[in-house]
Amino acid sequence: MRVRGLTKRFGNLVAVDHVDLDVPARRVYGFLGPNGSGKSTTIRMLCGLLTPSEGKIDVLGLSIPEQADALRSRVGYMTQKFSLFEDLTVRENLEFLAAVQGVPRPRTRARVDELIEQYRFSDRQSQLAGTMSGGQKQRLALAGAVIHEPELLFLDEPTSAVDPESRRDFWEKLFELADLGTTLLVSTHLMDEAERCHRLAILDRGALVADGTPSELTGGLTGRTFVVEAPDPRRAQRVLTGLDGVLGVAQVGNSLRVLTGENAAAIGNRLRDALSGAGQRADVVPAPPNLEDVFVAVTRTHRQRPERAA
Repeated sequence: MRVRGLTKRFGNLVAVDHVDLDVPARRVYGFLGPNGSGKSTTIRMLCGLLTPSEGKIDVLGLSIPEQADALRSRVGYMTQKFSLFEDLTVRENLEFLAAVQGVPRPRTRARVDELIEQYRFSDRQSQLAGTMSGGQKQRLALAGAVIHEPELLFLDEPTSAVDPESRRDFWEKLFELADLGTTLLVSTHLMDEAERCHRLAILDRGALVADGTPSELTGGLTGRTFVVEAPDPRRAQRVLTGLDGVLGVAQVGNSLRVLTGENAAAIGNRLRDALSGAGQRADVVPAPPNLEDVFVAVTRTHRQRPERAA
């Protein structure tokens, strides 16, 4: 998938702002961003459901939206809201989707049997979808999204309503699909899910503010993250928040995690001096950066820039 200058305007609102993307084949590519960052709008344009205001989209060698009809049989799409029929059984849902997606009738039974086995529905194939748990519904929705064996799968915040164990199981299924040759584009606002992706794009207010592997993105913040242990972490947080060179201070348990705007040996001493000057004895220790640090760094830097004219 190759995208250049992708833009979507709704009146005066720029929902997606000149985004460039290159999504490699057979990989899990993540979209990380808060609600309203443009993730869902971007996905809808990539799969031909929404016409862009500007930009060029090439998906599986097809120009979108001009060739969207030809694309639909080659992609799958799964939303965060369960969209199957709750008054149909597991098997009936899959059989219906097979018909909708044009799976040949002689192939349908075998394909449905494969998915029921693969997604562990053998003892539930006669159960009504509406009576299943959130995690079971998401597995069924994923099975339905791949009923026609798509080359590319779009997933829009697919695990936002399921428990951690179900989420881990769901992600194992995604990697199995990638191993079999499917390319996956997954939007999320959850940091632990973003860390699982082979590659990651961070969106903020419609703009692409970072793109790379999780290790590349975190590596760019080496030397800029610290853990502060203080007797009164709330008071220490007030001291450090707004200090020159500090981008963010977050309490994690009884500690503070501090992100700075520069990589310099003196920055740790500056933090210690500020705390000491406020009567706070504290240990300031360098810490390895994580994706949350990356997200804070790139979004705050982006928001300090002048806005692009619509």
